[in-house]
Amino acid sequence: MAGVTPGLYQPSMLELAEPGPGLGPLSGLVRHELSRGAWVDHLPGWVCGADQLLPVLLSEVDWRAEHRRMFDGVVAVPRLLRWFGPGEPLPHPVLEAARQRLSGHYADQLGEPFVTAGMCLYRDGRDSVAWHGDTRGRSAREDTVVAIVGFGAPRPLLLRPRGGGPSRRFPLGHGDLLVMGGSCQRTWEHAIPKTARPVGPRVSVQFRPAGVA
Repeated sequence: MAGVTPGLYQPSMLELAEPGPGLGPLSGLVRHELSRGAWVDHLPGWVCGADQLLPVLLSEVDWRAEHRRMFDGVVAVPRLLRWFGPGEPLPHPVLEAARQRLSGHYADQLGEPFVTAGMCLYRDGRDSVAWHGDTRGRSAREDTVVAIVGFGAPRPLLLRPRGGGPSRRFPLGHGDLLVMGGSCQRTWEHAIPKTARPVGPRVSVQFRPAGVA
C-alpha cells in the first residue's frame, strides 16, 4: 500500500511471544468526567497480541481514499477510510469479539448494541483528523457512546469543549481502548493532530450504534 511504512512500528518481545490476539478484562477502564454530561473511559493495552492483528488490517482491508468539498474546492481526506455497516463481517474475529464485549459492557448506558465499525488508516504523521464531533445522526441531539480501539503507532487524541476551554489529551497506543460517552459528541470536539515526528501507520476502529456517524 503506497505511503504506508509499517517498519516504523517496532513490536515488543512480549507481544511477539504472545500466541495470538485477544481481549483483556474491561475492569481496568478508568472514567474521566469532562463537563456538561460528557465522559471518557480509557484502558491501555486492552487488545493483547495486537501485533498479529495490525498486518491484517493494513493488508486485507480495502482502504478507500475520499475527497470532500471545502470552501471553493475539493480536497483529499488526510487518511484512508473504510466503513463496515450493520451485518457486514469485520476483517478479524477479535474485532467481532470486541464489539460484542463492548455492547454488553455498555448495555445499561447505551441501551442498544454497537452495530457499525468505521476504520481510519493514518499512514504517517501527515495524516490527521480535524476538530469535530460525531454528529451526523442521532448523536446531534441524543447522548450516545462511541468506542475506539487503536492499533499501530501511538497518536494522541485531543478533546476540547465546544465553544472554547482547556483541552484534554489522551494517548492512544497499540491495542488501547478509548470510549466517549454521554453528551461528548455534542458538547465536546476531538481531533488527531498532524505530527512532524517520523511515525508509522495507525489504524483506528470506531464502534457505533445505529444512526450515529
